[in-house]
Amino acid sequence: MTDNLLRILNAILAVLLGSGGVIAIFYGLNVLVERLPKFWKRHLLPWVYMGPAGLLLGAYLVLPTLRTVYISFFDSRSETFVGLENYLFAFASREMLVVFRNNLLWLVLVTGISVSLGLVIAVLVDRVKYETIAKSLIFLPMAISFVGASVIWRFVYAFNPAGSNQIGLLNGIVTALGADPIGWLVNRSINNIALIVIMIWLYTGFCMVLLSSAVKGIPRDMIEAARIDGASEMQIFWRIMIPTIMPTITVVTTTMIVFVLKVFDIVFVMTGGNLGTDVIASRMIKEMFNYRHFGRGSAIATILLIAVIPIMVANIRRFRQQERN
Repeated sequence: MTDNLLRILNAILAVLLGSGGVIAIFYGLNVLVERLPKFWKRHLLPWVYMGPAGLLLGAYLVLPTLRTVYISFFDSRSETFVGLENYLFAFASREMLVVFRNNLLWLVLVTGISVSLGLVIAVLVDRVKYETIAKSLIFLPMAISFVGASVIWRFVYAFNPAGSNQIGLLNGIVTALGADPIGWLVNRSINNIALIVIMIWLYTGFCMVLLSSAVKGIPRDMIEAARIDGASEMQIFWRIMIPTIMPTITVVTTTMIVFVLKVFDIVFVMTGGNLGTDVIASRMIKEMFNYRHFGRGSAIATILLIAVIPIMVANIRRFRQQERN
């Protein structure tokens, strides 16, 4: 009890000192800059507010990234330079080819189904009276962490041998229909799909909310004019709604791609990356911390970074284009 109380007090003290320290730093620097001549004040004041954030980003993001790229050219103990050997392992070994195949499967299915379902739901619920309730229920899984969602779905997929009591929801339904229980997470032909379903369940609501706001931004006069001209609802959807909200669809899609590339929690909690379910992030953790091969782990992390950068650049360009328009 005393130890827990001390930990709580230490946490509260850390928050107070941290917050108070940050406020004191900004306030002190602002007072100093305000006393300078107008020319210097105008040029230095932006750096007063950007400087601490820039230093933190450099210390905790930029430098570790450069260090990771550097280590990726060394052996498991980061002592001997091995050139591109770790990258050859990443692109030529059978294990990594399975990892890339799995990630491609995640990218296509999670992104495609989540965005498509989100768009369809956004259009449909826009026409019902209980729109708020429906959206809230669909968006609700977003309030659950990846780990929490994985624990929930472990009970859904739980498997016991035939003849035993089934505590898993899906196998309870399957056996009630007279079939044998299915090992959803141990069957290599379906275990990746079973994991993908979890992320689709989590992120369909996210896509729906963003796309719903775009759908509501479509001028009603345009839709009514199309109906007067004899356009069917499907024609309105494909020829008016989709082209009008295409910028939003693109942003949501690229955002989902980034989320999928970084997926780790679901795989780690559900299968630990075993039975052919490894993805890039989980394989990186295995190489780094399980196999203690820092060179390979860093190389995989670098590959993941390189895969994410073009998508982030495309998103930034899209945002700038929307601001100009």
